[in-house]
Amino acid sequence: MRPTCFPSFWILAAGDLVVLAVVTVVGFARHGELAGAGLRIFTTFLPLCVGWGLAAPALEFYLPKLIAEPQQMWRTLLAAVLAVPLAAWLRGIWLNSFIDPIFILVLCAVVAFGMLVWRSAWILLDQRLVKHG
Repeated sequence: MRPTCFPSFWILAAGDLVVLAVVTVVGFARHGELAGAGLRIFTTFLPLCVGWGLAAPALEFYLPKLIAEPQQMWRTLLAAVLAVPLAAWLRGIWLNSFIDPIFILVLCAVVAFGMLVWRSAWILLDQRLVKHG
């Protein structure tokens, strides 16, 4: 375990929300629905936030002693695997519709990728700051 320079929880949580927002917006844009989405965008974003908000803390995803360790990145993948199906289920209830399993797989992969990029950037920046005092 090594020291971390950042006040971790709030910055990490805010970054996680940004990633979930970007994933949501990109998903709507990719399907050509962004321009007319309006508040419907929240039918994906809010369930993702709930799923992530339950999965990430349960996996100790915000503990300072773990967040700066590259070998703990597996938690990112597991959090996505736990959060996305829950989010898809909540979205299905909200929309009163069937959620295609392909949607769940693709969303899981995209969320995991986005979080891995974000958390890797966090670790690299943190390592530079610790190294340079």
